Amino acid sequence: MTARLSLYQKAENELYKMDSSVKTKFYDFCHQFRLNPDHPSLDLKPLKGDGRIHRAKIDRSYRALLARAGSGADGVQQWLIVAVRHRKDVYEELSVAINRITGEIEFVDLGVVGQSVLQRAGLQLTPSPDEQDAPVAPTPPPAENEQPAVTTEPLLLGCDAEDLRRLGVADALIDLALTVTAEEELDQLIAGAPRLTAEVLTGLGSGMTVDEVEREITQPASTELEPGFENDMSAALTRTAVTTVDDDIRNVLAEGDFRAWKVYLHPTQRKIVERNYSKPARVSGGPGTGKTIIALHRVARLAAALPPGHGKPILLTTYTKNLTADLRSRLTSLVDPALLSRIDIKHIDQLAQGVLTENTAPGAQRSLISDDRALDILREVLFEHDEQRWDAEFLFDEWEQIVLGQSLATRQDYFKVRRAGMGRALNRPERAAIWKLLDQFTLRLNGLGRETWAQAAERAARYEMERARKIRTRAEHKEAIGGGDLIHFDDNSSAMRYLRHRYRHIVVDEAQDLSPAHWKMLRAMVAPGPNDLFIAGDTHQRIYDRQVTLSTVGINIRGRSSKLTLSYRTTREILHQAAKIVHGTTYDDLDDGTDTLDGYHSLLHGPSPQYVACADWTDEITRLAEALKQWRAEITRPTEDGTVRDPNGAMAVCVADGDMAGRVAADLETKHGITTATLTKDGPQGGGEVHIGTMHRFKGLEYQKIAIVGVCDGILPRNALIEKYKTTDPKRYERELKKSRNQLFVAITRARDALRISWHGRPSPFLPV
Repeated sequence: MTARLSLYQKAENELYKMDSSVKTKFYDFCHQFRLNPDHPSLDLKPLKGDGRIHRAKIDRSYRALLARAGSGADGVQQWLIVAVRHRKDVYEELSVAINRITGEIEFVDLGVVGQSVLQRAGLQLTPSPDEQDAPVAPTPPPAENEQPAVTTEPLLLGCDAEDLRRLGVADALIDLALTVTAEEELDQLIAGAPRLTAEVLTGLGSGMTVDEVEREITQPASTELEPGFENDMSAALTRTAVTTVDDDIRNVLAEGDFRAWKVYLHPTQRKIVERNYSKPARVSGGPGTGKTIIALHRVARLAAALPPGHGKPILLTTYTKNLTADLRSRLTSLVDPALLSRIDIKHIDQLAQGVLTENTAPGAQRSLISDDRALDILREVLFEHDEQRWDAEFLFDEWEQIVLGQSLATRQDYFKVRRAGMGRALNRPERAAIWKLLDQFTLRLNGLGRETWAQAAERAARYEMERARKIRTRAEHKEAIGGGDLIHFDDNSSAMRYLRHRYRHIVVDEAQDLSPAHWKMLRAMVAPGPNDLFIAGDTHQRIYDRQVTLSTVGINIRGRSSKLTLSYRTTREILHQAAKIVHGTTYDDLDDGTDTLDGYHSLLHGPSPQYVACADWTDEITRLAEALKQWRAEITRPTEDGTVRDPNGAMAVCVADGDMAGRVAADLETKHGITTATLTKDGPQGGGEVHIGTMHRFKGLEYQKIAIVGVCDGILPRNALIEKYKTTDPKRYERELKKSRNQLFVAITRARDALRISWHGRPSPFLPV
């Protein structure tokens, strides 16, 4: 091999969209170039506009545009493919540069900039002389009846060239950005801009101030650069997200955009992944901002730094079983199989059950029951005691949130505890009565040999906290005696000598849904120290009523929190509607502060969400079926090379509850011939092309096109269940409303390209209609 090739992310994205014949020729080109870049058939020549860019022939029609990036440590030439173009689109105005903020290589193609902006800036694109025999589309003259623009004021009125330069906008695009007068022009500019430039211009275009953009976008992406960095392409290549072109490139291209989404790290994200934290750290951000990607890369980075061994010192955990399976699948593409075997991937309740099994004698294990069944048992206790002051739902909430959530062992503990956020106040006699009722309820469960998931988590936390206490006590004693033998201190128990914390590192995804007991268990499972806990979550997506302040469960994240604001999944149009759902509602940040969606934005564009009012249920299902059939036709439309995409798993229908999911599935299949698959905790069940599930089941998933049905007043929120709290417990009522809002917010943000929301009767008050 006489040359090493890398593929710029934008070039990779271009290749995904090309015919398979072009992809095959590109692969052959790469093979030939790596063997001999100077082979006559490649016709490698520098462009006259920017001498750092060379063009080479892929075939008669297509050209690879490459930038020379010095030589590697082994002396091999390094080249970066920055674009793949039809020869008629090879212009002299193409350029590469090293960004002054990130130190990354950036490719700028003015060919994608709107013609009106180029004309206003006095620029005319010049085809490369070597490609002048290719037909070039003439610039269309203005239409005779074309109306002048309503305004000629620049869109970025509050900025000047120095502001844009400081924020990291590519030099070649600064003057153009300042001439933009309409949002459509700005969108064209952003579409072809390097990533940091696109983010900065999107932020400014959405109304963020220069200072806000600098704080939220530029500063997190900045890196320390040595003097002369702007001329060192070899060093810049190491800072640039690229794909190494090797013999597997054909498979890489076949995987499509999802591969880029799985492995690409923006400079802001890469900093979070690679940083060494002295204590627990957290990353937050809205849906689609890459929190899970960061968590996966964080696990991969920690695994690569492990000393040799055979244990599993890293835990990756999340709340639900189906999300755990997805994490395992995606981590497989990032981590070597040998390292993957050293990572424990378990959902949080599975982890708790393992602790209980380890600490419970054979045959003494309690059976788990659902919260609904536990509520029925609590109602029986209330009926037997003729208790009418509190309903079962209120007492069950008090039991889970306060008694179990704070591991209260005695009545005196309950008398002293703060009940922040729980709503109605309780005096001492009321607490005494409640404790007695909950004690009777717990005894009833014990007598039946049953326990809830929350009870199991609380017991597991106590076992782990006791284990951590023993480890700490033993370490303190050993330090006190100067590191001597502790055989007598261990009470002749050989097991104590080998007692260690279960994990060296723990990474938590979807952190907002964990209970206080879960956090106490996790805190006890890993020794306090560098890189011990890494937490990813977004409280806007909290769909279970679990309020946790991390500092109260022994996890201090102050000064080690990062926030992401760019969505890589959902279009700007969908995000705009989603933000309206939660606007005006206060959200915590898993600690003592508040979290907002300020600065949350997307570089993607798509159709506006559809809002469909229907006459009744039959009308809603009929119109849903019509929409699904139209989506299927769009998805399966043959590409230029004749490829037909499988629609299975690209479309989904989201509903409020399981009963409605079953009803939708039955009606679609029996009345409209549309096959379905139901989302369960184990993933989709059934081979149908349309996935159907509740808003809870959609957590962590994404689909190209999503329809949310039955978004009616009385269903979102469930008025029949929560209306009673409006006067008796206003704070509880507000919590229930927020939970419903969050469910709808999560459902909306699962859609990548198309979103359709329908209802019959009155629409949900949460909808912006």
